[in-house]
Amino acid sequence: MSYRVAVIGTGTEPDNPGRDGYAMAYHHATAYEKLEECTLVACADIVRENAEAFADEFGIDDGNVFEAYDEMLETVEPEIVSLCVPPAIHDTIAIDCIRSGVVEAIHCEKPMADSYGGARTMAQEASSHDVQLTFNHQRRFSDAVRTAKELLDGGEIGDLERIEFAAPVGIFDYGSHSFDLCNYFNDEVSGDWALGQIEYGEENILFGSHNENQAVVLWEYENGVNGLGTSDSDDDGGPTSAVGCHHRLIGTRGTIELGPSGEGDGELPTLRIRRAGDEEWEPIETDDGLHGWEFIDRAVAENVRCLEAGEEPELGAENALNATELIFATWESARRRGRVDLPLTIDGNPLEEMVESGALSPAPMTEDE
Repeated sequence: MSYRVAVIGTGTEPDNPGRDGYAMAYHHATAYEKLEECTLVACADIVRENAEAFADEFGIDDGNVFEAYDEMLETVEPEIVSLCVPPAIHDTIAIDCIRSGVVEAIHCEKPMADSYGGARTMAQEASSHDVQLTFNHQRRFSDAVRTAKELLDGGEIGDLERIEFAAPVGIFDYGSHSFDLCNYFNDEVSGDWALGQIEYGEENILFGSHNENQAVVLWEYENGVNGLGTSDSDDDGGPTSAVGCHHRLIGTRGTIELGPSGEGDGELPTLRIRRAGDEEWEPIETDDGLHGWEFIDRAVAENVRCLEAGEEPELGAENALNATELIFATWESARRRGRVDLPLTIDGNPLEEMVESGALSPAPMTEDE
């Protein structure tokens, strides 16, 4: 099989990646370039200079550089589209691609969408039109994460009872990865309920969308496994320090930790295990850590393999929607000041709606933020 690939939302390649961008389109394109079955043929960005710079970088013909993505779809008819625009317009553009009749697969940046109704509709439209829709929860492809899952599935800590995570920035942006990994470890079981609380005293906008300053959420899956999640945008010893690692898997006969506090200083391994009766942690050697651009290469390659084979990719929309449901359920629980039973029935964005109604009044970000 041979696939023509296009990118929507090239953005710029920043000198110092951070809050204003990580050049995700460039990383997607680099991943496609490594696959013999894929050819990058077109790009679109509302800032033409950005699209032209991207085209120069990846050898795209001048005639296939567009400002309007709908014109690109009609002219080029790509089989695969990577979508690297802000979350607020993920659903609109993804649905247009799905309904175009030419696109077979879409790989979209996370989070899914800035409303739960938008995320749900994306998944429904992709399913009804038989389009492969995936989201870039690439941390699943870390060897450390894969090894932790192998240890868990091998019964090294007994039966899974609880999963914990600490997410910097917020549960919408980074936390999208955090919830997704929790669901990965628990075999994609759906959530049963969520109980969350947030603090939002200072504006925290990432890629055009609100993220709380701090959050704590408890939830339970349908199989009885429990979850505890925290976020803290300031890294000042808040909720995330209570968990003290990227993810913790607690079983009936032991515990696995990914990214324990101090791991980045070389003091602790990325992955470690302590079985029942052990006095010390056992470090587990892995090929890589929890952060690496090569994970995107692996994610894109797996998506393309699944497209060729007609298999459901693990980064598919239904799995992403399970993680997204827990994000919005946390914010909805904070709004209701009570437990939220799942499945979630709201359509909007509770955090954004609380800000717009005045229920939350975050102080505006300063220019240097």
